[in-house]
Amino acid sequence: MTDLPDTVPYCHIDAFADRPFTGNQAAVMPLAAWPEDEVLQAIGEENNFAETAFIVPVESDEAEYELRWFTPAVEIAMCGHATLASGHYVFEQGFAGDTVRFLTRKAGVLSVSRDGEMLSLSLPALPPEPGSLPDWTSLLGGLPSEYHVHPGRYNVLLFDHADDVLALSPDFKALAALGDHQFICTAPGKDTDVLSRVFVPGAGVDEDSVTGSAHAVLTPFWAARLGRNSFTAFQASQRGGLLHCTLDGDRAVLAGQCFTVVTGTFRLR
Repeated sequence: MTDLPDTVPYCHIDAFADRPFTGNQAAVMPLAAWPEDEVLQAIGEENNFAETAFIVPVESDEAEYELRWFTPAVEIAMCGHATLASGHYVFEQGFAGDTVRFLTRKAGVLSVSRDGEMLSLSLPALPPEPGSLPDWTSLLGGLPSEYHVHPGRYNVLLFDHADDVLALSPDFKALAALGDHQFICTAPGKDTDVLSRVFVPGAGVDEDSVTGSAHAVLTPFWAARLGRNSFTAFQASQRGGLLHCTLDGDRAVLAGQCFTVVTGTFRLR
């Protein structure tokens, strides 16, 4: 741990966005060393984004940076959009390579690569297993046709039509009482192959804007159903976000764009 500096650089980035003010907002904050966890959580609460990403340079053959993510309420095991945003930040700071690697505490090494304006995020693919519809599905405000689950607390609810997903009006308070779970509601898309909405009220995020970790689950799920390894996906939140998803062996590769909205400093003292 380290003594706190007076200020920390701050960057507000829209990830998986086809233009500014869409996609999912993330704060990326580079640190010289890790402060106490209570400080990181307090900053995450202050920022009040779905995730604040903290990166620290590391001398390692595995990665160039360590990476952690905090919602306003908890530290999480894996976040896709804030990792994409972190890669975008590092490249904008003059990183020379085309791939930057991040060492995380629970998700292994994650990488972000650039190809022109597009960035590709490599996450571990998390295929869910079929299960029986739980009693709590009524809390979503609609009846799914299938239920699949991954032990990382990812719940996939398959609906027959995109309009069924768009019409959902969940009971967020009741869902939050079930714990820090992702409720991933999905269906065949309209203008894209796949459509989804993602609810994480137990982590302080009622509806996430664009969820990379959810697509680490949806990529193997839909690749199997579609019979092909690549497809387009739209997360139909209020902001909305477009992803190009590819199953590459045991990795889910998610491609999209990022836009820097605000840069500045965050005062700690």
